Amino acid sequence: MVKIGDIELGGFPLLLAPMEDVSDPPFRALCKEQGADVVYTEFVSSEGLIRNAAKSVMKLDIYEKERPVGIQIFGANMDSMLQTIDIVEKSNPDIIDINFGCPVKKVVSKGAGAGILKDICLMEKLTAEMVKRTNLPVTVKTRLGWDHDSIKIVEVAERLQDVGIKSIAIHGRTRAQMYKGDADWKPIAAVKNNPRMHIPVFGNGDVNTPERAAEMRDRYGLDGAMIGRASIGNPWFFKQVKHYFKTGERLAPISLAERVEAARRHLQMSIDWKGEKLGVFETRRHYTNYFKGIPNFKEYRMKMVTSDDSKDVFAAFDEVLKKFSGYEFNAI
Repeated sequence: MVKIGDIELGGFPLLLAPMEDVSDPPFRALCKEQGADVVYTEFVSSEGLIRNAAKSVMKLDIYEKERPVGIQIFGANMDSMLQTIDIVEKSNPDIIDINFGCPVKKVVSKGAGAGILKDICLMEKLTAEMVKRTNLPVTVKTRLGWDHDSIKIVEVAERLQDVGIKSIAIHGRTRAQMYKGDADWKPIAAVKNNPRMHIPVFGNGDVNTPERAAEMRDRYGLDGAMIGRASIGNPWFFKQVKHYFKTGERLAPISLAERVEAARRHLQMSIDWKGEKLGVFETRRHYTNYFKGIPNFKEYRMKMVTSDDSKDVFAAFDEVLKKFSGYEFNAI
């Protein structure tokens, strides 16, 4: 039984990674329905929260059907991060997660996200104070290191565990790699195999097929997988992995009707939560994957991603259902 604090997650849980402009409440709800064991919010700026910035505050919205749910925060200023803990607690999440892995320049340049990998002592001190500030389980998501020459993830993970975090998720790339090249899971396995480690160690990066998830579990011995890009426009990925674990076979392909229905629900939930303009705009990134593989689809995709009126997008869904009703997808 894998546990984050007192939260029981079963064997080899699947976690939805925090992704900016992706893991919002509508998408989290869809992933939860399809088997995600833990979902995380988009990462929230500590500086934005303490200044009551509307976009940051909105990211604190969580719903009972999502639980267990973690709110992820990022920052490098001690006072700001501690104030953020107090603000985040009011949303009553199950977990508070610290982002020590975001590689984006505007985050890193402020010493936050993966930028803090240049100062492990600050990383440890910041984490220790945040753990003291709350009774909620605190977890960390990070990368292997700043670059290939500074990978000290076994030491880092042990130090963070020793100041009280309840789990660690590690992306198998350095900050210097960004998202290029292949993720290296061997250093993550080294963290798990450290005899002093007793908290769950989750792997992240390139878990893009059920077989890869099984490899992370069986070959590398990790406690669970954090799923990011493979879930975009494919909330069924969690169900596909669990089916493979149970049967050793791939789940039958998701039908066109199921995909259209999910896209419809996703758009409607986004509009209900964000309003028409933002709801339509921020759901666009998912459509390519929802309908990936359909030949001669460009005309319909363009309607979905260029229209500012939800009525036109919903109409495009209807057209796709009629036009491609006989199309069969390949299993993922």
